[in-house]
Amino acid sequence: MPRSHSSLQRLFVEPDLAPGAILHLDKDQSLYLAAVLRKGVGDEVVLFNGRDGAWLCRLTGDAKKAVTLEAIERIAAQTPPSGLWYGFAPLKTERLDYVVQKAVEMGAGIIQPVMTQYTQLHRLKPERLAANAVEAAEQCEVLSVPEVAPEITLDRLLDGWSENHGDRRLIFADEGEASASPLGMLEALRGEKLGLLIGPEGGFSDAEREKLRALPFVVPISLGPRILRADTAAVAALAIIQATIGDWR
Repeated sequence: MPRSHSSLQRLFVEPDLAPGAILHLDKDQSLYLAAVLRKGVGDEVVLFNGRDGAWLCRLTGDAKKAVTLEAIERIAAQTPPSGLWYGFAPLKTERLDYVVQKAVEMGAGIIQPVMTQYTQLHRLKPERLAANAVEAAEQCEVLSVPEVAPEITLDRLLDGWSENHGDRRLIFADEGEASASPLGMLEALRGEKLGLLIGPEGGFSDAEREKLRALPFVVPISLGPRILRADTAAVAALAIIQATIGDWR
């Protein structure tokens, strides 16, 4: 996005964006712009919908519960969706929010909670996960908001992997793997569709690790000599993948 627009508020919307389009924000977004940010007629914001790129838009109505805007011009082309699947064992609420937000920032295309034997949180609010993904995209100029897939048990995920994910390889951050650089393992996966699985605090159970390591599509990697918290491991693994064989190159 051009520097001149970088300071403008960004909002995700559902409607199509095109020159001259008139958009009516929902109550929550209207209150946020008109009451919290005190935006008024003539002020500009940036809207995106995950399909049409980023658009400079101008307020034409500033009622606190019904803000209207006109799309002026497209200022950034739509980026293609990421092909990286990211699965994680849900953590307690604040750290769960962090994990979802960082996954968006780091370029995950699909985010899916995976229930394991040692998962700490068993009651999720899908709408909260989706809201966190949208908020992260708004703040970090991400134009393709990742899909938040429904939670699934680890056994169901693995048993249906080939049917649901085809030939996608699954990178598995294995705390039991001998400490070593993962770069060689990742380089061997260049050009393939990828997924990343991060376990819960306490790691995977012995039975889960045994099942994972026995599957031909699973690639276990080490994240170094130190034991990482699950949320730290997620960011570390995503950064290594994107820097080595992902979209940072």
